[in-house]
Amino acid sequence: MSDSPNLALVRRLYDSGMAPDVIAEIIDPDIVWDITPGFPYGGVYKTWASAGADFFGRLAPRFTSFGAVAEEFYDAGEHVFVRGHYHAVSKSGEESDARFIHLWTVGGGKLTHLIQAADSHVVQQAAGN
Repeated sequence: MSDSPNLALVRRLYDSGMAPDVIAEIIDPDIVWDITPGFPYGGVYKTWASAGADFFGRLAPRFTSFGAVAEEFYDAGEHVFVRGHYHAVSKSGEESDARFIHLWTVGGGKLTHLIQAADSHVVQQAAGN
């Protein structure tokens, strides 16, 4: 069975490793990016420009590498759930994995909303907090 269009869109983001050209094509510039309180820089970012600069721009420098590894996708119509884990390498070289659930909303062929729930404690420790 093939993926629905919405699930295929979400899968494409993870498969690309968040490549800038894919982001530009599939993420709505006005996306709401909702990160779990307690996660480093957790909060609600109301555009991709803000999520990119104010969330990723502050998070990425705390790690040698940090990425989301999708393990399972669940199609729920306009919503797609992704279960996976973040794999991080700290500045001191320590590796860690933290579980996540991402809930995506798709509208008009674009990703319009992300709600993230993650093991914030593991990520805070990996970030040196």
